[in-house]
Parts: sequence; structure tokens; C-alpha cells
Amino acid sequence: MSTPRSPLSTDSSSLSPSWDWMLPGPPSRNNGGSADISTTGLLAYPSGSSIAVVDSRSMQLVTVIPIPPPSISSSSLFPSTSSSSTLPTTPTSSSSSSLSPFITSVRWAPQSLLRQNDILSTDPSSSPFSSHSSLSHLILAAGDRQGRLCLIDLRSHSPLLWFDSDSLKLGIQDVCWIQARHDSWIIAAINGPSLLSLYSTTTGHCFFRYETASEFLSCIRRDPFDSRHFVVLGLKGLLLSIKVLGETEDDVVLQELQVRTDSTELGKLERDLGGVSTTSPASAVFPTYSVKCAFSLQWSHILFVNFPRELVTFDLQYETALSAAALTRGGKFLDVLPDPNSELLHCVHLDGKLSTWQRKEGEQAYVMCTMQELMPAIGSSVPSPAILAAVICQSDCALQDVGKLYADVPHTPFADEDYDNPFDFYDESLPVSRTHLISISDDGKVWNWLLATERPDDTSKDSVNLSAVTDSTVVPTANTNTSGGARNGPIVAIQQPELEKGRGRSSFLSANQGDVSFKITLIGQLHLLSSTVTMLAVPSPSLTATLARGGNLPAVAVPLVALGTQNGTIEIVDVSANAVAACFFVHGGVVRGLRWLGNTRLVSFSYNQASEKSGGYINKLVVTCVRSGLNRPFRVLQKPERAPIRALRASSSGRYLLILFRDAPVEVWAMTKNPIMLRSLALPFTVLEWTLPAAPRPPAPTRQSSLSLKDRIVGMPTESSTHINPTPQDSKTGSSDGSQDDTSESFAFALVNGALGVFEVQGRRIKDFRPKWPSSSFVSSDGLITAMAYRLPHVVMGDRSGNIRWWDVTTGHSSSFNTHREGIRRIKFSPVVVGDRSRGRIAVLFYDNTFSVYDLDSSDPLANSFLQPKLPGTLVLELDWLPLRSNKDDPLVLCIAGADSSFRLVEVNINDRRVAFGPLLGPIKERFRSMPLCAPILLPTAHALALRMILQLGVRPSWFNTSGTSIHKRPHHIPGAASPSEDLRSYMIDAPSVGDAAVPEMLLKVLEPYRQEGCILDDERARLYAKIVNKGSAMRFAFAATIFGECSEALFWLQLPRALNHLINKSVNKSPQKASALASVGPLDDAAMLTRITSGGKSMSGSGRREALSHGQLKLMAFEQEELWETASERILWHEKLEGEDVIQNRVHDLVSVGNLEAAVSLLLSTPPESEYFYANALRAVALSSAVSRSLLELTVKVVAANMVRTDKSLSGTHLLCAVGRYQEACSQLQDAGCWTDAATLAATHLKGSDYARVLQRWADHVLHNEHNIWRALILYTAAGALQEAMAALRMAHQPDTAAMYIIACREIHADILSNLGDGDEESASSVNDKLLALPVLSPENEEVIAVGELYGQYQRKLVHLCMDSQPFPE
Repeated sequence: MSTPRSPLSTDSSSLSPSWDWMLPGPPSRNNGGSADISTTGLLAYPSGSSIAVVDSRSMQLVTVIPIPPPSISSSSLFPSTSSSSTLPTTPTSSSSSSLSPFITSVRWAPQSLLRQNDILSTDPSSSPFSSHSSLSHLILAAGDRQGRLCLIDLRSHSPLLWFDSDSLKLGIQDVCWIQARHDSWIIAAINGPSLLSLYSTTTGHCFFRYETASEFLSCIRRDPFDSRHFVVLGLKGLLLSIKVLGETEDDVVLQELQVRTDSTELGKLERDLGGVSTTSPASAVFPTYSVKCAFSLQWSHILFVNFPRELVTFDLQYETALSAAALTRGGKFLDVLPDPNSELLHCVHLDGKLSTWQRKEGEQAYVMCTMQELMPAIGSSVPSPAILAAVICQSDCALQDVGKLYADVPHTPFADEDYDNPFDFYDESLPVSRTHLISISDDGKVWNWLLATERPDDTSKDSVNLSAVTDSTVVPTANTNTSGGARNGPIVAIQQPELEKGRGRSSFLSANQGDVSFKITLIGQLHLLSSTVTMLAVPSPSLTATLARGGNLPAVAVPLVALGTQNGTIEIVDVSANAVAACFFVHGGVVRGLRWLGNTRLVSFSYNQASEKSGGYINKLVVTCVRSGLNRPFRVLQKPERAPIRALRASSSGRYLLILFRDAPVEVWAMTKNPIMLRSLALPFTVLEWTLPAAPRPPAPTRQSSLSLKDRIVGMPTESSTHINPTPQDSKTGSSDGSQDDTSESFAFALVNGALGVFEVQGRRIKDFRPKWPSSSFVSSDGLITAMAYRLPHVVMGDRSGNIRWWDVTTGHSSSFNTHREGIRRIKFSPVVVGDRSRGRIAVLFYDNTFSVYDLDSSDPLANSFLQPKLPGTLVLELDWLPLRSNKDDPLVLCIAGADSSFRLVEVNINDRRVAFGPLLGPIKERFRSMPLCAPILLPTAHALALRMILQLGVRPSWFNTSGTSIHKRPHHIPGAASPSEDLRSYMIDAPSVGDAAVPEMLLKVLEPYRQEGCILDDERARLYAKIVNKGSAMRFAFAATIFGECSEALFWLQLPRALNHLINKSVNKSPQKASALASVGPLDDAAMLTRITSGGKSMSGSGRREALSHGQLKLMAFEQEELWETASERILWHEKLEGEDVIQNRVHDLVSVGNLEAAVSLLLSTPPESEYFYANALRAVALSSAVSRSLLELTVKVVAANMVRTDKSLSGTHLLCAVGRYQEACSQLQDAGCWTDAATLAATHLKGSDYARVLQRWADHVLHNEHNIWRALILYTAAGALQEAMAALRMAHQPDTAAMYIIACREIHADILSNLGDGDEESASSVNDKLLALPVLSPENEEVIAVGELYGQYQRKLVHLCMDSQPFPE
């Protein structure tokens, strides 16, 4: 059953590991090669049993979300600790059942920020601004290997809903979001090898299942042109085309198709399985046999399918393959990624290569242009890491469209362009196309690649000038081109050669423009943990600890943790930034021991068995300098040894090292610049531990002692962070508790027979410490001592029976208790600072990979302990305390290495009554980052909506400047300087024409903390905003929509001027004086008028501007007659070589739609007499070729056509209507049959004026109410002149702010068109203006406009209140 998420308890005793302070382990093929990137640029990919979220622009880790194990997934995610804080508990389930399985699929919800701004009709307690609301727009769907499926809220880091999918225990292969209604989405999932399931996100129940027992299902993809439609692909080419119309089984329309391919290799793999049936998904059974598909982003009904060695272009409308290309070189295909900027395909290969494919002109066939490497040869391990997944970043696509539309923005007032900046809009080396590709490798790295397409004249200067490691390959292509528009990369302006001193260039690739070349450049990388963690080491130097290479300077605690991994690397984690600060390749095998020597050096060991002939072990010991990265081996022997090294123990000062061997004497080494062995101890040691730095006594007040843990971890740049060397008196005070001098250190040990002892090391001398022994009953014979911790004056021991004993070496006092658990593997003393109530807190790690915290200073340590049976979702391999406490009020923090290869920090809250675990407190704002995290979508929802409104209304570019330290580190600045003394209202470019004029100032005050931190917009996007802020409200609205991932809305705003121009052009054509008016003002070409509106300067030729607009994702908003006709004509060429009766029927339909009756008649006459279509085709041929059209013929044809529509699916009746000129009725019949695009194409060919507008308006109604695409519907309403219906649609969608912005944009564009028309002859232009002024829908007296204004005012006031109630930090 589905289970709603229980709200997280905020009680201090609740258990909640710190997700924001966690590093994930590396992903693997067990994660199914899944990854997804949102329209805001947030990358999510599974890593083990966790989900990592990365900002793809800055390449920074945002957060890590572990999925809870099955044992607690159906209840409260983090149970209260009150029931387990007083009595010991024993785990009731096995370790395996409490482990979270591998996550195999993740997918971002298409739900956007705009869907959450209905704040006028929502109760505040359940509003989207609540951190526990199920209406959050940052939601992930995730499925795992055990068949569990859930929705995860990124803000609360917890599941919102569990679906009833785990009862089948069939692993999830892939998931996809499908829109069933305008207000609801469903989840489509592949369970196990061949089961397709549809789940309701409202109830969590499955309402549809479809089994394909004969074939493994591979992937699910949603149609970008219709969110109700999706396809499911099988490994052998089975293709399910499904449309969902509701949330019942009867609302699912399914069609089975077949993509023909050679499945010989798959058959061989199936035979290797031995005929054994499996319930595992395809990615688990055949991990290297990848079959994926992707919809074309430019052409509807076109699907790209990649088999391991074949790339197929499939037409869903014709139900046949249009082309197939075999892979002649390179490894097998892994995935196919359509380029959103141009008609290119990027195919990722299993061997780490990337091939680029270009479309042939006039065909839907692709040829390979270039082959690139996605794994640089330099700096990679051997064997080379494998590429697991790759995604195309589409967050910049709409920004590129904005860049194209303001191509002729003059250099002033921002003329100080930096031409060395790769994102400069007027760079001579500007490439034709730029696309960002993100790849994920199994060594824990995330790669950001820039794919650039250039012409030969662009190669005079490098297209990219970034200070990053690059691996570029340029492959010129000969005699290949694309007929589609290749789009420029992030924030690119396109100009005609004659404009702006010839600096611009067209974005359209054709054969006439010469060959093109392709470059790939690495521009960013995120390094996370590269392998399974085997060891954990935390620096805890004493005041006598020395720096690197010897010496006597004291060392200080640093916020670094060292992790040893299975592949032999040592990862240095900076806990202040929750990032991997360095990675050292030290060993060729597993790192089996790791210790700090002070705070700048590490000592580690590994071993491997020698050859079978010689026997023995080869031990490798290495000292690594963290500062220089230099690895210095020591104790290098020429021959193998009899025994391997068992463990290392380093003293707190880093001066001495104990090397423990298996069944061999212990060696004592002095770790000078050249380590020296002092002596060998031939005693049967079981465990031994050096003493930790002594617990401090109250010293004289110093600056250092006033630092809080928050300051120590984050490294805040305050004066108190300056290191202050302690005086000799302080050092002596700190160590006097154990009566030791500064030059000697001691270690405690236990022998096989249970005997205990303490040795002291001073210089080269080792002597008995002569402690005061406990009573003889203290030594137990029933359990071998397996763990020990030593801090003067206490020695704590644990045995394999679960007993804990401690002993005061100065007084001889001792005590013990039984934990009622399995054997004890590690004991760690917690850090102690001045003022601590207790100095005996310990963390205990058991052999069952659970841990507990005890206070030995309490009267009953067992009763006051907190027993943590399992860290949710994983087992604990290693743990230690983070030694950065400097104040007694600072919390204790545990460093934990999990069995899932993750690294986590968990806060331990201590009070007089009990111990509890909780999240590491402190806002994300205080985490150190190398650069600001400029992701507005991560702001609190109210603040994100406030920023969106500010960007829409228009803020001066100087507002993005700040006097804070963060933004001054940026390489480029926005022109203008911010004055903190200025009135905030002066930052707004104009007073808002709608709403409350005081609201923008209040919102600017709310956003001031983010501005000071420099985390609103990065330089690239801020520079773009500086260029378009004065270029019209539609441009600002498109920019704001793009920033928050609303690509469809951005395309709507970009097309709005063209739609209004289309409407006004139609009105002008109706005018009696249109001939003289048009002669005086020139032809009202749509694209030329758009240029003049948006730029206010020179206009470019219509064909050039149309060329820049009619390709790429702007095709989704196509409405003009010429655009629709050209698109349909282009598609006809693809099917000329296809054969078959059904193909002929479809081709005739396409030809009639574009008005090519001659070709249609020729095709119909080619039908053979034995065909079942012969008589119908002959009748249509006669009708279409007839030149006579009288009333009797019309009536007869109309009756015949009506009968044919009822009985024949070929829509032959519409062809007869076209033959007699009844195009309006033909369009209506096509729309009734669901052929909306065909109806629009037919109307664009034959209808004008109001007749064409009626077709558009009915199409808009369908798109709004059935396809649930409000933005496409709005552009169709506007082009049809139905502005009233457009505003009503926005009101019904509860978007008062967008409705107000729509009115502002329409009024502004309308005024610009009138001003441009006024440049011609005054008399003729005046008559045209009188005609155009009649737009009553935009009049302030209109009731709809008045209602929009009132709702917008209420929205602003409610938003201000919500902003004031929210904390000014990211959630």
C-alpha cells in the first residue's frame, strides 16, 4: 500500500543523519545507468542507495538524499528515540533486510515553480511554502532494485509518497512522469523484466499493468510535443505507443509497434542464461546491452532508437523506420542524446567515446561526423573508468533563444565587453552551436563538457578560453550539413553579416556555408569519492604534534578527514565544504590502514600476496604529504615477508608509529623525515592504542578558545581564526593531567592472555609507564579484548563478548558493564573541551556494524546510552569523532564511513538526561563554497517567487553588484556600481504599471541577504540580463521563466510579439486603405516587425530572422501559416522512398494538406487495380482533378465525404472537400478526427483571416483542455485574436502574476507596433492606427483586465507576508 510521509519530528532527541553533510560513494552499473537533469540545471543521479544532486552550472554538490531501507519505508522515516534511549535494544531484523537496495532510476518531476504560486486560495498550513508540503516543485521519482517506488522532496530530504509497487518485488528499470489531466501526473514504471505499470501520484495505487512476457523492456520516454503520450522500448525492438487520458484502465490507449533490428547478439546472451527465468530488470541481466530511445526535440512523431550497433530513426505517424545507420567503428552504443540547439545527435558509447551525427538535408537520416573521447587519457587510472550515464543540459536553451532575439542590441551602455570571456556575445570565435553535456563515470566524477560546432573561419581563435583541463578533438566534416537550424550555445546573439559591423553570423547550417568542425572541451568537473571506503582517519594532534618533515612547531586541528579506498587512493575530505579537497593515488590495491601524523602527513599501508612459488606477503608502507602530494615509501624490503601488516597506530604527535603484524613482533618507528625503527616488541599483543591528547583544564582566556564549532568547521574569515601558538606554560598545563612531560608519549595494550599494560616512549627509549593496577577481578577470561581507547588517565577496553571495561591508570579505579550486543570492534573517546560536564563519552562500534554512545562518567552508562541499531539504509564500517570542538556548547560530531561507500557527519546532542542523534545544525549559507551557489530554484519558495517578480518588473544591472567578499572574487563584473546608501526603489527601471508600487521595494529588502552573498545570478546570466532589461517586457519575462526552468513559458514570451504582430497584420490587411498604408510603411513581415519591436533599432531581413526563429524548440510554438506549411513540406520529403498501401494513404493526405494536388493525383493513379484502395483512390483522383465545381457537384461530394468519414479511417472525405474548395469544413473534420496539426497545415495553406483564426482558436482549446499545455495554447489564442480567452485560461490556472505580465507585454508590444507604423506616410498610417487602436480586451476598463489587476495586487501582498515569514537562507 502507498504510505504518505510522516512529518519529521523537530524534537532534539529525534534521529536524523545530516544529509547536507554527506558525500556519496561512486555510482556503479548496479544503479542502472540512470541520471536526469532538470530544466533548472540540477543533475540527479543514483549512487548506491542514495541520490546525489549537483548544480550543473557551478559543478557543486547540492545535497545527497539516502533512501530509507525497506524496514522503515512504510512507517515514519526517522523514528523517535524515546523508546530506545533508556533500555538496550536488539535488532529484530537481519542486517540485509535493513540495508537500502541500489537505486536504479531517478526522474525529476516536470512540476514547476509556477504551479506552486496559487497562494491566494491555499491554506498557509498546507501551502507550498511549508517545508513539509507535498506540493513542492523539487520532487524526484525514484525506484530501486527491490521494486520500491517513491516520490522524494528535495527540501525535506525525505519520501513524500510510497507507491504500492514493492509487493511484486520486481526491480525498477525506468520511470517517467506522464500528465493525465491538467492538474495531475502519473508515474509510468518498468517493473522487472517485462511489466509496465502506471501509478497515480494522488493515491499511490497502480491502475494499469501491461505484461510483455516475450521481451525485456528497456526504457520509457515522454513525448515533448504531447505530455500525455509516451513510448516504451524493448531490447528486441518492441515499441509500445501509449496515450493516457485519465487515471483509470479504460483511459489508457496502447498500440504495439516494432522497430526491426538484428537481435542475434541478444539471443546469444539469453542462451547463456541457460533458460532460467529471472525477475530482475534488463539493466541487471544485460548490463552491457543497452537499448535506448529519445524523441526529436524539433520534429513531432520522430523517435531515435539506438541498439548496441545500430541507430534507427523511426516515424510514429507512419509506423515505420525512416533510416538506419550501422556503427562501423567505436564501442557499442550506450545512449542517444538529441541536441536541443541543432539537428545533431550525440551518441554515448560503452567504451567512453562520444559520436556526433548530423542530419542529411531533406531526409531523416543521420551520418557520423566525429568521434570524441569522454575520458581523458591524462590523469585517469588504469583501467580507465567507465562512463555510466550522460545527459544534455537543456537549461540554457531558452537563454540562447533570448540571445538570438536581441542580436542587434548596441554595445552601449554596456560597451566594456570582455572578448576573452568565452560567453561574450560578440566574440569573433563565436561557434555555430554550443551544447553542454554532463557525463558520470564510475570513479565518482561528474564531467561537464562543452560541445561546440564551428565553421572554418571560426578556427582562427579558440572557441573556448577557460582555465580548465581540456581534451579536444577537431574532426572536420566533408559534404555533410544539416537542413535544420543549429543553435548557438549558452547566451549567444545571432546577427546578420551586414549588421553591427559584421560581427554576427547566421545560425543556420547549410551546404553553402562550407564544412563545419566539432570540438569538445572539458569546462568543469566534480570529484566525489572514487571507490568503496575501507578506512577512515581523523587528525587529533596534541599540542606537541609537529608539522610536516619534523620540527617542533605545534599543530592545530584541521577540518580534514582522510579516507582510504578499495582502489588504493586516499581521499582528503574538507568537512567545511563537504567536498573532496584532494585525491592521492598511493597504493595499487586496497588501503588496509590509514593514520594521520600530526595534521599534514598521512601514513598508510597495503599488502598483496607474493607469487605462489615464493609465498609470503609484500607489505607497502607510504608517508603522504597532504600539502605537496608527495608519496614517500619506507620500510622497503627486497623479499616478501612471512606475515602481513595487521594495523597501524600513530601517536597523537605524529612522532611515533606502531606497526602491528599478524603473528609477528610489533615494530616501533620514529616518524622523522627519514623514518627510523626504534625497536621490536615480541609480545602477543591483541590491541594497543596511543594516548589521545589529555583533557584540557581551564586555561587563560585566549582568542582561540572563543571559537565555536561552527567557526572551526566552516572556517569563517574572522580575526579569531588566526592560529595562536600556545605558550610553554599552556602546553605544560594541557598535559599535566597525566603527569607526562611534553617529549614522552605512552600507549596501552592488551595481550592474548588478558594482561594489560602501558608503555612510555621518550626519544629512543621505551619503558614501563608503571600505572596503578586495578584489582585482579578486573581481568576477565571469558572474552578476548578486541578494542581499546586510551586518554590519560583512562583506558577503556571492549571484548568479543560485548563487555566494556575502563580503568584509571593513576588511581587504579575500574568498572565494567555488558552491552548485551555482539563483539566490540572500535572504541573512540569524544573530544573534550574546557567546561565539559563529562570526560568519559565514548562511541562504540560493534561487529554487527551498529554503534552506540556511552557516558562512562554517569552512574549507569548503559541506561543513559543511546543505542543506534542501524544508520538508516546502510551499515557503519568505520567511525571517529570530529576533533573540532572548542566550546562546551558545541555539539559532538561523528564521522561515519558507511558500507554504501558514503561519508557522513552525524551530530550527537548531549544533555543531562539522554544522548540523541540529530542533523548537523547550521544553515547551508554557512558552508564554505569555492564559488557562490547561484541556483534561484533552491531558494525558499516565497523568496524564489519574489526574485522572479523582480526580474520580470525590471531591475537595474547595478543591483547585481555587491560589496560582499564573495562576488568580488568573480572574474567579470556587471557594469555599474551599487551604492548601499541608495533608495532600493531606485534599482527598479520603471514604476510598475499594475499592482502595488511599494511591493518591489519590500521584495528587494527580502532579497538583500542573497545579493550580499552574490548568490542570485552568476556572471553569465547577469550579463545577459543587463543586455535585455531595456529591450521589452517580453524579453524580461522570458529571462525570468528560463531562470526558474519554465522553458515552455519562455518560448511563449519569445513568440508573443510575433503572435500579436500576426494579429495586427491581419487587422491591417482588412483595412480599406491597406494598399497605401502598406506601401508607405513597407511590408509587415512578422520576423522583421519582431526585430524592430524587441531591439528598437534596425530590422533585419524577414528570411534571415525567420530562419533563426523557426528551428529548434521554438517550433513547439509554431502558429504562422508559412511556418506550418514549410514544416509539413519538409516532412513529405522523408517518405518518398517508403512503400505500402498505408504509406500511400498517409502521403496523399500530406500532399493534400500542403495543396500539392497534382502530386496527390499522380500518387493515387499509381494504385494497382487489385488493391483494396483502388476504387476509393480513383474516386478521389477524379474529384481532385476535376476543374468543374457546381452546386450539385458540391452537394454530391459533401454527402459522399460525410459517409466516407464515418466508415473510412483514411480521411478520404476531407480530400473530397478540398477538391471542391470546402477547406473550412475539411479542417473541422480533421480536428474532429484528432488530426490537429494536419488541420492547422491545411488551414495555413488555404484559409486566411477569421477562417484561419477559428481553426487556431479551436486548436488552442484542444491544447489547453486535452494536452494540458497552457503556454502553447496561449500563443495560439493570441495569434487567433482571442486575448480574452488567453486571460481566462491564466485565471483558471491560478496564475494572477502571469496574467498581469501578459497584459503588460501585450500593451507594450501593441504600442511599439503602432509607433513603428507611424514612421511612414502620416495620412495612410493614421487610418491604419485608427483601425489598430480598437483592442478593447487590453483596455483598462475591461472587466477581465480589472479583475486581473485586483488579483495581482492580492497576490503581491500575500507574497510579501510569506517572504517576511521565511528565513533568508536556502532551504
